[in-house]
Amino acid sequence: MTRCAVFGSGSWGTAFAMVLADAGCDVALWGRRPELAEAINRTRTNPDYLPGVELPSGVTATTDAAAAADGAAFAVLAVPSQTLRGNLAAWTPLLPADTVLVSLMKGIELGTAMRMSEVIAEVSGADPGRVAVVSGPNLAPEIANRQPAASVVACADEEVARRLQSACHTGYFRPYTITDVVGCELGGAVKNVIALAVGMAEGMGLGDNSKASLITRGLAETTRLGLAMGADPHTFAGLAGMGDLVATCSSPLSRNHTFGINLGRGMTLEETVAATSQTAEGVKSCESVLDLAGRLGVEMPITEAVVDVVHNGKPIRLVLKELMSRSAKAER
Repeated sequence: MTRCAVFGSGSWGTAFAMVLADAGCDVALWGRRPELAEAINRTRTNPDYLPGVELPSGVTATTDAAAAADGAAFAVLAVPSQTLRGNLAAWTPLLPADTVLVSLMKGIELGTAMRMSEVIAEVSGADPGRVAVVSGPNLAPEIANRQPAASVVACADEEVARRLQSACHTGYFRPYTITDVVGCELGGAVKNVIALAVGMAEGMGLGDNSKASLITRGLAETTRLGLAMGADPHTFAGLAGMGDLVATCSSPLSRNHTFGINLGRGMTLEETVAATSQTAEGVKSCESVLDLAGRLGVEMPITEAVVDVVHNGKPIRLVLKELMSRSAKAER
């Protein structure tokens, strides 16, 4: 039986632990709070993040990182992206030397503008063939309720990607493999930023034309950035690109979409943060995505507009006017 460690007992970490267990793996789910780990083991549910969803017997919660890491073939990282570096520095010495490190995170690191796989490689010393990414339309409550969903497993080593694919393939979760780690990660990170913009439009009372325009042009921004970084453009037309973008920009289950709606309705950033129970990755990643784009000379006007609203305090309607007043160009 394949042993897996999932570091992070939030909604997506717990849902993916459930997927792995349903696929036949033995899963240790690490969390930092003893009371939550105890509740998971006692009630077979995660009352804080997935209330009412019964977890399979193959999932055991723990606060002991060494116990979780012991013998793990896959170490799945499901913590907020801006906390990864510090956490992984503590976990790396505990992991077997051949453990595959799997990122569920969808963000770009502040300050370094590094993708999560790059942070993993730098901190752990793992070569690219030992670092994998799972991305796609991954709304955790739907997957936890075993609603059919497809996703992408990306790794530079095709054999490793296939091993992970097998470890998380169930009757309701269908993973596809690719080797384009860069494209897979960028699709997951930038879609959170675009979802903030789409949420703001919805909160302002704008209609489907406005939202469809933001989604489509947001995909164009993502693709431009990906091409500058050597990604395969086909990735952005698939599950890790358009698939994830559509789900995150349209679902009430999306934290980033909901965060944007609240801003669009006139709530301040502080009020919106206070009303958000889980991390909306796009709030911080919009700055690092724009930083990355600037380093590569890539134009990303929607991302820039989100940063202006969220971090520079510009009124949404002024930013919208500036966005629509930009000089017209051929679509590409």
